[in-house]
Amino acid sequence: MPGGAVAFGRIPVTDVRPLLEGGALPVKSVEHEEFVVRARVFREGHDAVNATAVLTDPEGRDHHFAMRCDNPGLSEWSATVVANQPGRWTYRVEGWSDPYATWVHDATIKIEAGIDEELMCAEGVLVLERFSAAVAGQGLPTTDLDSALDALRDTSRPAAARLAVATSPEVHGLAGVVPLREFVSPTRAHNLLVERERALFGAWYEIFPRSEGCFRDEKTGLWTSGTFRTAAKRLPAIADMGFDVVYLTPIHPIGTTARKGRNNTLTAAPDDPGSPYAIGSPDGGHDAIHPDLGTFDDFDHFVAEATRHGLEVALDIALQASPDHPWVQTHPELFTTRADGTIAYAENPPKKYQDIYPLNFDNDPAGAYAEVRRVVQVWIDHGVKIFRVDNPHTKPVAFWQWLIADVALDHPEVIWLAEAFTKPAMMHALAMAGFQQSYTYYAWRNARWELEEYGRELADESATYMRPSFWPTTHDILTPYMQYGGPTAWKLRAALAATMVPTYGIYAGYELMENVARPGAEEQIDNEKYEYKDRQWYLYEPGGPLEGQSLAWYLRRINDIRRWHPALHWMRNLTFHSADDENVMVFSKSRVIDRDTGERDTVLVVANLDPHATRETTVHLDLEAMGMATWSTFEAHDHMTNQTWQWRADNFVRLGPDNEPVHIIHVRSH
Repeated sequence: MPGGAVAFGRIPVTDVRPLLEGGALPVKSVEHEEFVVRARVFREGHDAVNATAVLTDPEGRDHHFAMRCDNPGLSEWSATVVANQPGRWTYRVEGWSDPYATWVHDATIKIEAGIDEELMCAEGVLVLERFSAAVAGQGLPTTDLDSALDALRDTSRPAAARLAVATSPEVHGLAGVVPLREFVSPTRAHNLLVERERALFGAWYEIFPRSEGCFRDEKTGLWTSGTFRTAAKRLPAIADMGFDVVYLTPIHPIGTTARKGRNNTLTAAPDDPGSPYAIGSPDGGHDAIHPDLGTFDDFDHFVAEATRHGLEVALDIALQASPDHPWVQTHPELFTTRADGTIAYAENPPKKYQDIYPLNFDNDPAGAYAEVRRVVQVWIDHGVKIFRVDNPHTKPVAFWQWLIADVALDHPEVIWLAEAFTKPAMMHALAMAGFQQSYTYYAWRNARWELEEYGRELADESATYMRPSFWPTTHDILTPYMQYGGPTAWKLRAALAATMVPTYGIYAGYELMENVARPGAEEQIDNEKYEYKDRQWYLYEPGGPLEGQSLAWYLRRINDIRRWHPALHWMRNLTFHSADDENVMVFSKSRVIDRDTGERDTVLVVANLDPHATRETTVHLDLEAMGMATWSTFEAHDHMTNQTWQWRADNFVRLGPDNEPVHIIHVRSH
């Protein structure tokens, strides 16, 4: 290849985007999700150039999307594209010479100036003859082109009139649908992984199965664990709140060696159940069920009941072992042996976790990979199609890339969520390696500027490979904002999580606003990781003594809103607007839902981020970003209060603890 490593086509095409690691890794989308393909397309001289984005589906069929020139000076072209089914696709950009556009440009200038009029008409005949043949080759009618050719050949008519027929809207429209393309120059094909919608959109609800249906004997003070059968009785309420996924923390046998007691104490009482993350006992390991929870038949019943209520089951995968795990005897190569002959337990100096042995993937990589793959298959065979992975950033990225890809060979529907609160480089690498979803820094982003900055990053530069999952709290995280923000904070953070991103999650007890932290830690006191928690849900049901003290109705409302509005199912359509008060954040999501009519679904969110004070301010909307003219007015219907206002570009709002902290507005344009 003379002169360098880049093979230029007849029409040069460079800088194709999105592109991940130079094309070594696939970019991601889900079925029916729109995204933008960009490239630089140019040519020598002054003849017209054009471009097409081409997606090739798993069956080898090409889907063409006309590109538009966004910046002629920089030769920037783009097209909004969409893949209509899951699978492994490819995409490329084709640059091509546009003889019709070249002739239109030259003929218009010359005929208007009275120069070479007959010559330009004659050249137009040659171009339109080729154009007509191309259209006929596609099996389409050529009536408009025949009329244009007749006009160009009619020397009795003025050249300007003949030109007008050959450049009519009908001919231009045909050129947009079935263009005459010459010197077509494709780039190489780049990989595109298209996954099912749940990989991008879903509402999760987390439970500890042992707590659902547990009870304490008032005489002895001893606890009886909940089971899969009792936990299944909670599923109708979870489904009624509008959630899509019920996520189970680890369900395996728990070790007794160095078992943690209540509130993470180092000494456990005889009846303390231990942390479900200290996996493994003589009853089994990662492929077994804790006897207190039931049997595989009971688990299958739980999955079946979840499915019956429209819920998918997500299972926690925590690749670590209790000192009592069978692997310690059967697979000692899975662990790190220290100089004194002991197995290394988990440490994050100065913290020590003597109840957990981390896995070592370097002693015998093939063996370690195969054993974990075997365990994962056990749960897939029992109906689990979603895995939430605990601390994946403490295992090799290459391992995850292999595991996720290997599972996808036979089970492409499986989704993986990375619970990795770590440095951005590792979070991004895990997403690139195959994790469909990722925990984020949302819990610690509270100010408007940092939420906007983070939202733009997630919607733009990282959206081609990383799909965020927002969690206001988890069983490990209870930020000061949630500890001291009162009910307003709990409503606000759930609403923002549910509308800013397509996937969000709630940890059981969120409805009850459990806001008391363990002293010196940003996590719940009496943490459910180390004990049973009987929340006595029946007390909060309609007619119960604590009716009205639960946010279940609020979660149901925001999940209903998410279902009503397709615009909230996507990430890349996030647009921020402005407000005079720095504590008030405004954003919208818009999506065309009917290409023929141009009908849009648009949701506008206005949130007071200060949970302690009511704020009054003016918000300023970019109406063009919402598909409207700058002078438009529209009906703003607030789903939270059921009020409707007439809004325009600038609007007064009042939000806070004395009414509602968030407007979630359906934009009804006139």
